[in-house]
Amino acid sequence: MKWAFEKSKICIMKRVGSKMFLKKGYEQEYKKRHDEIWPELAELLSDTGISEYSIFLDAETLVLFAYFKIHDTVTLESLPSQPIMKKWWSHMKDIMETNPDNSPVNISLSEVFYLP
Repeated sequence: MKWAFEKSKICIMKRVGSKMFLKKGYEQEYKKRHDEIWPELAELLSDTGISEYSIFLDAETLVLFAYFKIHDTVTLESLPSQPIMKKWWSHMKDIMETNPDNSPVNISLSEVFYLP
């Protein structure tokens, strides 16, 4: 785990990895939408404590691998109720595999190796 100093206290950064699934033929559209991410969504993610957020695409399988760091994973529980998050999910539902609430199908991954 990596240590971060914030407001004179020490916080442990947790690394989070998950996978999602892109629909065939939407590779460029997915990248375009993320290149144009809404500022209010980026602000929400940052305010939630998310940093170093990256998404990688396996072009052969269309699996998306998401990775980010966060101080407190409990804060993630508030994201699904945020209006801008719901709006983003609705915006993305036509190009990704989604759940009934439009959230992307997201499978958490277990970390098996880390080299600091």
